[in-house]
Amino acid sequence: MSVQERKQRERADRERLIVATARELAEQQGWDAVTTRRLAERIEYSQPVLYSHFRGKREIIGAVALEGAAEMAAALRAATSAADGPRTRVAALARAYLDFAEHNPAVYDAMFRLDGGLAFAHEDTPEPLKDAFAALLESLDEVAGDGVHPGLFTEVFWAALHGLATLTRAGRLPPEDTERRVELLVDRLAVF
Repeated sequence: MSVQERKQRERADRERLIVATARELAEQQGWDAVTTRRLAERIEYSQPVLYSHFRGKREIIGAVALEGAAEMAAALRAATSAADGPRTRVAALARAYLDFAEHNPAVYDAMFRLDGGLAFAHEDTPEPLKDAFAALLESLDEVAGDGVHPGLFTEVFWAALHGLATLTRAGRLPPEDTERRVELLVDRLAVF
């Protein structure tokens, strides 16, 4: 291995460490606790080293969001791949989405609530975000209904899931009724 290859590998390792540490700190204490100073202390590198990877917290949030989008896409596909039939697949998709939001609140915030400097629904949208949307579309395309654009239907279904996730997390909706909400959402929005 050349010196340059080793340095590139070390740089990539440091970047992964920064993102993992930011994510861990955010999950434990919230995003307000994630500062470049705190991250530098935790990873035992100087702040200038941190800034050589990311220009600031916004870019770190964006990196966490991209990582989360890839994880969400994988979780959605895993949940729907075992489902038999469109209704079961859409219900599995909804449950997997809500489970991801519940079990990864800081990552979910990075993806959808905080400014990570990422473009959504544009030509320059990063691939992991496009892929997460594609994971939704793959299961919802067939249940959009006649004359309904599948992408538009997916946006509406996603908005409903996001609302359920956000309102439940904020304590506005009782969590014990989540399954009933999923069933209602699937039965009323999707066309089987």
